[in-house]
Amino acid sequence: MANITSAKKRIQIAERNRLQNKSYRSAVRTLMKRCFAECQSYESKPDEQVKADVQKSMNEAFSKIDKAVKRGVLHRNTGSNQKSRISSAVKKALEPATN
Repeated sequence: MANITSAKKRIQIAERNRLQNKSYRSAVRTLMKRCFAECQSYESKPDEQVKADVQKSMNEAFSKIDKAVKRGVLHRNTGSNQKSRISSAVKKALEPATN
């Protein structure tokens, strides 16, 4: 344990930031999984309501990823990679149904 007051404060701040970062990462993963699940449900049963849910879940995931990148929780290339994965899954799910 640190003896210097400033070192103690830095430890507290680091722990606070670690928990906030963990929360952001968890939320991003959850929203990504939700988006992939929506894509699968749309592929199995195409419907306008499910299509709207796919778009909504994609937008929520994109928003959370962008916020995580802005806060420094995720590297910008990681965020771009995750958004690309979501985009390709959504595109794959929506295109065959429209043809």
